[in-house]
Amino acid sequence: MKKREREKTGLGIIIYFTLIIILVIMLTLGFAELITYILNYYFHRALNMSSTGWLMIFSIILGLVFARLASSLILSPVTRLGKAMEQVAKRDFSVRLETKSVITEVRDIYDNFNLMTSELGTVEELQTNFVSSVSHEFKTPINAIEGYAMLLQEKNISPEEQGEYVEKILFNTKRLSELVGNILLLSKLENQAIPAKTESFRLDEQIRRAILLLESKWSAKDISFDIDLEETVYNGAEGLMLHIWVNLIDNAVKFSETGGSIKMTLRRKKDSIVFAIEDNGCGISEEDCRHIFNRFYQSDSSRKDEGSGLGLALVKQITELCGGRIDVKSVLGKGSRFTVTLSG
Repeated sequence: MKKREREKTGLGIIIYFTLIIILVIMLTLGFAELITYILNYYFHRALNMSSTGWLMIFSIILGLVFARLASSLILSPVTRLGKAMEQVAKRDFSVRLETKSVITEVRDIYDNFNLMTSELGTVEELQTNFVSSVSHEFKTPINAIEGYAMLLQEKNISPEEQGEYVEKILFNTKRLSELVGNILLLSKLENQAIPAKTESFRLDEQIRRAILLLESKWSAKDISFDIDLEETVYNGAEGLMLHIWVNLIDNAVKFSETGGSIKMTLRRKKDSIVFAIEDNGCGISEEDCRHIFNRFYQSDSSRKDEGSGLGLALVKQITELCGGRIDVKSVLGKGSRFTVTLSG
């Protein structure tokens, strides 16, 4: 959630108190002049007061004003903030604070508090969903393996059925292995356990290698490619970068219809390298685009058996680790375009 934008019409606390001091001094001097005039005009007496006397008057008035201002403008908001933080400490991340304070710092603190609780709530939800999703993702292939293994134990099954069950077991075993591998890799990336070993390599050749690795998938769907890759030398973690291209190409193939086409471009632009992959498949809704890089998130429920929803989360993590970014633009029914920008 982005920080709530509001007009910066408030005053800084230093400016505010400075103006108050000036105003109090001016009012005190004006009041002294008024008393002097009244005494002189009506009672024919002069008001003689030493500088110490005026200082005492200023001190008393300023003390009262500051005490009142500190109570209403600072202490009261701080008290409210303290009570709200007690709720947060009890894991209530729904608490929000509103203020009409004219003090800019108070408004900023409240805005930042609201942003913090919103982010904490999101993290809490993601953690809950993560545990639930991991449990579900592990349970599905394990149950499948168990089920087909039990079928293999039955008597009088044909060789064709036996081969089918073995194939299903191998498929789910591979899926489980990939799931574990991706979870471990994500964990290592987030904790920076992977050494930042960089080397120079041809980025365009690596992308072509990723295409060949997925040949069985795109050839089965008769996918055609429009490839325009400039010769590009890049200095980075070669092993990690391959995950980006494999996952993006695999997604494009997965969501393309049979006989569809995929377009890829690679360009060096001043201080950056831009890779784009575009398909003419089913597309992604605007709501799904906001969550598509979250772990285990899958926009198309009909294809849940084809992946674990970790691919794009892995792509985003690696891209950001390499100092780049990934963007997506999509239109339902027309296709999607993913753009990876790397510092070059």
